[in-house]
Formats: sequence, structure tokens, C-alpha cells
Amino acid sequence: MNKTKSIKTFLFSQHLADGIRVTLEIIIPTIVFAWLGDIKIGMTLSLGALCVSISDGPGPVVHKRNGMLYCNIFIFIMAFLTGFANTNMITLGIFVLFTTFFFTMFSVYGNRAATIGTAALLIMILRMSKVIPASDVLIESLYVLAGGVWYMIVALLLYKLTPYRPAQRALGDCINETAKYLEIKSRLYDTHSNLEKEYKLLIEQQIAVNEKQDTVRELLFKNRSILKESTHYGRVLVLTFTYVVDLFEHIMATWYDYTSLRERYKDTGILEEVKRILQILTEDLHHIGEAIHSQTSYTQRKELLPELEKLKIKIDALTDSGSTIMLKKILINLIRLDKNIDQITQYFKEDLSGRKKTTNSNDYSKFVSHQKINGTVLKNNLTMESSIFRHALRMMITCGVGFAISKFISTGHHSYWILMTIIIILKPGFSLTKEKNYDRLIGTLAGGVIGLIILAFISDRYVLYALIIFFMIGTYTFVRLNYIVMVIFLTPYVLILFDFLGLGALNVANERLSDTAIASGLAFLASYFLFPRWESVTIFNYMTSVLQANINYLKKLREIFLGKKIAMLDYKLIRKELFVSTANLSAALHRMLSEPKSKQFNKKKIYEFVVLNHVLSSNIASLTSSSMNNEEPLSSSYQNLVRKTLEKLQKSVQNLDVVSSNEDVEIHASEKEGIEPNDVHLKEQLSFIYKVSDDIYKLSKVIKS
Repeated sequence: MNKTKSIKTFLFSQHLADGIRVTLEIIIPTIVFAWLGDIKIGMTLSLGALCVSISDGPGPVVHKRNGMLYCNIFIFIMAFLTGFANTNMITLGIFVLFTTFFFTMFSVYGNRAATIGTAALLIMILRMSKVIPASDVLIESLYVLAGGVWYMIVALLLYKLTPYRPAQRALGDCINETAKYLEIKSRLYDTHSNLEKEYKLLIEQQIAVNEKQDTVRELLFKNRSILKESTHYGRVLVLTFTYVVDLFEHIMATWYDYTSLRERYKDTGILEEVKRILQILTEDLHHIGEAIHSQTSYTQRKELLPELEKLKIKIDALTDSGSTIMLKKILINLIRLDKNIDQITQYFKEDLSGRKKTTNSNDYSKFVSHQKINGTVLKNNLTMESSIFRHALRMMITCGVGFAISKFISTGHHSYWILMTIIIILKPGFSLTKEKNYDRLIGTLAGGVIGLIILAFISDRYVLYALIIFFMIGTYTFVRLNYIVMVIFLTPYVLILFDFLGLGALNVANERLSDTAIASGLAFLASYFLFPRWESVTIFNYMTSVLQANINYLKKLREIFLGKKIAMLDYKLIRKELFVSTANLSAALHRMLSEPKSKQFNKKKIYEFVVLNHVLSSNIASLTSSSMNNEEPLSSSYQNLVRKTLEKLQKSVQNLDVVSSNEDVEIHASEKEGIEPNDVHLKEQLSFIYKVSDDIYKLSKVIKS
């Protein structure tokens, strides 16, 4: 059943839709001009389309349009300049050094700008071995430009036909990843599961959820047409996404001492019942996500009230009434989760009456980052303190060595593959380069075997041509989804294509594998020896960011305890910052664990730090959410606990980052006497939060020492 769902999700995915679209846009010029009798022009047009497709990443249509426009400009300039530079080896070598550094620095302007830089380098590499008369350089460059413009026009026209589809698919993916997070949470109530293993999975899944949320924010909050109040479907998408984020916060906020919970209630059967109900909710979420993703009908959710009533009866049946308080809180949380999911199902209802008015579009823009494009940003990164500047130097040197090898050592006809592989797999961090290296080598080897087997047993030209299209679709489908699978599709596609051109598949396979091995070796050595900055050093920045995000989150709880009404927009911005910083820290830890063991320091302590901060933010979220409707200040004893926790966290920041030591948590003057809360366990929760903050403080001293 799960396999069927996965296949259905894939068939309706944005990745497959883009794979088919990109393949057709690239291959049509070649087919048309082959029919007209001049396949070379068609292949040049297809080359331009291929380069522009690299910059056609997910995002708002305005960003896609601007990205493809600038990409066309740069690939035309690079095709033109390369046509003159490649007539002299020394000139070409200098040109390679300069352009690899310059275009790698585009990364300072974000991912889309980085892909434009990659496209510009790719057209240079593919054109540098083709020496043509100077009189033909401009014509050839214009053909490349025409291919790129063709791709851009078709891509934008297709987007106009289905403007909401990318956001719809992204929202469905986001809901499915949130469901996976809830499923892991459900296993924490399983008395036989390994808590430490589940904690690790939970932290890793939070990274996936955060990535999907960022994708949806980009598609929704940077798209003015979707944010318009008059746009029915855009309004539905925005509202549904806000419900999904609220749901995720609630899932994250339901955190308990699961070790203690298991010890107290393991023999009652109640925890297994809680797990079962959570899995029902998980299944509901998956169904909702699939229906939104694939634009299919949604079957009404199973009524959960009878299940919750049964659980309530079991809890009430426990003889020790004092021991049921925690279970009753869990029951309340389950009821709230059920209501949260019910809100999301409003997506499938046409009637918008009674729904809350969406936030002003200017407010939504605060939830997404905005990258400035100016010379100052580039100038400020021209220093060894900038990881992008060091990476640009690393890329320039490595490509320079690769160019020399391709000209003086490699004897193949396609030695430009060395440079192409370097610009693809060499990344700013060692762990990412290592991963790309492994994927490239294994994918090339596996794809090469597949390609040679196909050519050994299939000789029909029409079948082979159909296979080229199939492998092209696979390549462009998995290009952003799974790199190793993309390479497995790409290699047979290249081998069959060169066999068509009469170059000998076996020779091409040997050359491709040897060039890949050379490039992988160069990239590995460069990432290890050339200006590295290991994650064990940079991870302190992420740790500080998480602490600061938790401090800001806790300050909102303090305002509630002081009887102040907090602005919902500010609260959601702080919540989003906490989600992002937590996911960034978890990703940094994951990268650090992929680095050489000699470069890893305090990895167990840092992992413990990550878990403790996750526990801390979950408990703060739980208290903030439950206290949101407080209208009067609480007594000073509760305010003191919050103040002491803030002070501990601020001292932890100072331990990890001296620059932040000037900031002070000034809340003494704000304290005032208030009422005693009805919740007798509130002080117990605050004491637990303080204990966690104290553990974080102790860890911060050990880690930094």
C-alpha cells in the first residue's frame, strides 16, 4: 500500500512534470532541425536550452523569469568569448581560471544566481574544445542564445497555464513530510522502541519539514498573484499552509519526559493506544497530502471522537488519580491535533465564508528572505573569512589543474568531462563534496554497465532513440531529487547518444569513467587541503543562532506571563526563525559527522546540545501555546523562573560567542505581582525548562573549552 502511494506521489510530482517538460524543450530543436536537414544547428539550440534549464529552479515566476533572462545573457557572452579564447591554449587556460572564480562567486547572491554561474561555466566547457572560424563565432553564439530564449518562452507559457500547480505540489509534499514527523513522534510512545534512535530520526525529519516549508513560502509569499485576496485558489493555498505550520508547531510542542512516561504507564496499555491514535492522524495527513498533491478527491476523515472517548475511559479508570494528570494533557493534545488536521481539510471545501481574512501581503513577505543584488555584497565577500570566496579560489585552482590534465595527460576526445565533473561535484563543504563524489562514481559505473548492456543487445535505431528520451526524462526528473539516480540515468543517455554519432560506446564509457575518477580525485583533494573550514568550527554559529531563537521564543512567553497581549505576526516570525535555526543546526551536525574523524570535536556533546535544544523549544512552544489566552500577569515566582532561564541561556550564548556577550536580558524591572494560575503543574513545567537550560549552559562550557 505504501509503495502504491509512493508511486502515485511520484507520478504526480513536480519533479516528473519538470523532467518531461525540460526533456521536450531540449530535444524538440534537435528533432525539428534534423527533419529540416541541419542537425548541427538543432544541437546548438538544444545546448542553449540545456544551459538555461539549469537556472530554471523552483520558485516564484518572477524569479524564474529573471533568472532565465540573465542566464541567457551570460551563456551568450560566454559562448562568444570562448569561441575566441579557445584558439590559443594559454589564453584559454587564463580564461578558465578567471571565469571559474568569477562565476563561482555568484553564490553570494543565493542559489538561483549560483545556478546561473554554473550554466555559464557549462557552456564555456562544452564549447572550449570546438574551434571554429572567427567569422562563425557570433552566429554560433546567437544559436545558443536562441535555444535559451526558446526554453525560457515555453517554460513561462506553461507556467501561465498552470500557475498554482507548483505551489499545490509543494504544499502536498510539505504535508506528507509533516505526517512523517508525526509518525516518528508516535513511536516515542512505543515502550519497545529505542528513544535515542527515534530522537535522531526526529531531528533529521525536522530538517526535511523545514526545507519543504521554505519551498512553499517561496512559492506563495513571493508571488503577488497568489496573495491577492480576490484570487480564490491562491487564498485557499495560503490559508492551508498557515494551518499546516500551526499543526507542525503543535506536534513539536507536545513533548514529555518519555522515559518517565514509559516507566509509569507501560503496563496500562494506554501508551500503545496513544500511539495508535497518532498513527491514525498520521494516515489522515498522508491522505490529505496525496489528495492536494495529485489533485484527486479526498475521502472524508474517519471520525476520531469514539477513539478519544475510549482513551478517556481508560485514563479515568486508573485508580491513582494523581498519576493521570499527564495522561489527560496528552488526551487534550490529541483532541487539539485532531482539530488542527480538520482545519487543513477546509482546503477541499469550496465555500470560503467564515474563514479568517488572510494576512496582508506585505506581512507575508517578512516570512521569506530577500537577497540584495549589488556590488557591495560581492565586495564584502572578497575575504578569506568568506566561505564562498575560499570556495571560489578552490574551484579556480582545481579547474586549472583539471584543465592542464585534460590538455597534457588525458588522451580522450572528451576530456572536458574532467572540468564539467569538477564544477558539479566540488562544493563549499567537505561533506557535500564527499557525498557528490561517491554518488558520481557509483552512478557513472552503474549507468555505464546499463548503457553497454543496452547497446550490446539492442540495435534497432528507433528503440535506442526512444531509450534516449526515456533516460533524458529520468535525468531531468532526478536532477534535484536524487543525484546518484540522476547520474545512473545520464550515463546510458550519453553512451547511446555518442553511439549514434559513431564514436564507439565502449571507448566513450572508458573515457567517461576515467575522467570522472580524475575529477573526483581532484575535487576530494581540493576540499580537504585547499582552504578548508571544518564544520566543527563553524557549527558554533548555528548553536548560537538556536540559543538566540529560543531566547526570543521564551521572551514571548515572558510577555504573556506579564499580562501583555503579544502580536501574532511577531510570534509567528519568531517561531519560524526557531524552526529554521534548529533545522540548520541539525544539518550542520549531520555534515560534521560526514567529515574525517580527525576533524570532529565534541560530536557527542554537540549531539546532546541539539537534543536538549529540541526539548527546550518543544516545551517553550507547549507553554506558550497553552498560555496564549492569559489576560492577567502571573505571580512573581513564575516570572522569576522565566527570568532565570533567560539568564542561563544568555550565558550559554556568551560561552559560545563572545561577540554576543554585550547583550543583556533586562527583565527585572518588568516583574510585577500577579495571580496564581489554575494549572498546578505549570511551575513544574517551568522548573523542567530551567533544568534543561542549565544543562545547556553546562554543555556550552564543556564544548567551547
